Amino acid sequence: MKISLERDVLLGQLQTVSRVASTRSAIQALSGVQLVASGEVCELRATDMDVGLRVPLEAEVAREGVIVLPGRLIVDVVRSLPSPNVSLELRPAEQDVEVVSGKATFHIRTLRTEDFPPFPEPEAEAPISLSAQAFVTTALKVAGSASRDETRPVLTGILVSASERELRMVATDSYRLSVKQTQLEAPLASNFEVNVPARALQELARVAAHAGDDELTISVRQNQVLFTLGRVILSSRLIDGQFPNYRQLLPESFEHELRIAGGELTDVVRRISLLAQKNAPLRLAFAPGELTVSAQTPDVGEAQESLPVAFEGEPLEIGFNPEFLRAGLEAIEDGDVLLKLISPLRPGLIEAADESLFQYLIMPIRLNV
Repeated sequence: MKISLERDVLLGQLQTVSRVASTRSAIQALSGVQLVASGEVCELRATDMDVGLRVPLEAEVAREGVIVLPGRLIVDVVRSLPSPNVSLELRPAEQDVEVVSGKATFHIRTLRTEDFPPFPEPEAEAPISLSAQAFVTTALKVAGSASRDETRPVLTGILVSASERELRMVATDSYRLSVKQTQLEAPLASNFEVNVPARALQELARVAAHAGDDELTISVRQNQVLFTLGRVILSSRLIDGQFPNYRQLLPESFEHELRIAGGELTDVVRRISLLAQKNAPLRLAFAPGELTVSAQTPDVGEAQESLPVAFEGEPLEIGFNPEFLRAGLEAIEDGDVLLKLISPLRPGLIEAADESLFQYLIMPIRLNV
């Protein structure tokens, strides 16, 4: 194998694809990046067996071949090269690749190609096609609520449902729940519901941010899903297990429904959260016509700030995890928010006041008086 190309082109695509290379597998090849040169087509590939990514590489192919290079090392080497052009040539006898740029020459030992798993191929006619921007925006709205606890793998995913003109995604870590619905411009060719690792959809969002193609095609298989954006293909395993019935978690009615200026409340929460350290809760005290947000951390300090709200009835004080509350408010980008409450020990619900297509349910923290 022998190719030549621009250094910056190679570096950019290496940085993109190497993000999904494994850092923990006992199989050394999974820590590498596979370079495939076939005909006039070049491609970089990486996988950790859960998520796989294939990106195109614009290069001149002098000799075809397939190699696997150490992921981190090849990124660092290419970043340091002195010339804007670079060539890579496999030396089979030495079991290495010669990297030449200007007067710099590197010989990098290759990893075992036979240990690198085969990649799934997209179907000739992808059954589902939709806007990449709509899909990615929906995923990013809920991704923060997915669990990072690998002991409960079903909660580390995002439940993706699509039918007709509606796309819905749900994520929860059992302390908070995010639900986002998006109306699609065109009806989908088929329906599906799958639990996709949140990490895979976050990686898809990064790829889509730099892709020129806004048409996303999705191919759902028995235990795998493929996302195709132009010549970029991201594959991911699907998570087994029953996702929680989120509809049962959403209360049917609330005692209080407050419309509050979203930007103002978010700013107050951000400020007062600075003094909610060491797992200290953020306190929301409601009195007629007023909300006081406060926090106190022993040996650090305390803070409070009030703002007007249309609250009526008996005073109510409820505590929330400051990070979780801030995340829910920040997910509503502009306009007023609806804050729906039942009691200090029941979850609260945050919605956008102008449209109910995003819901954020957050569990309270029991307050010590």
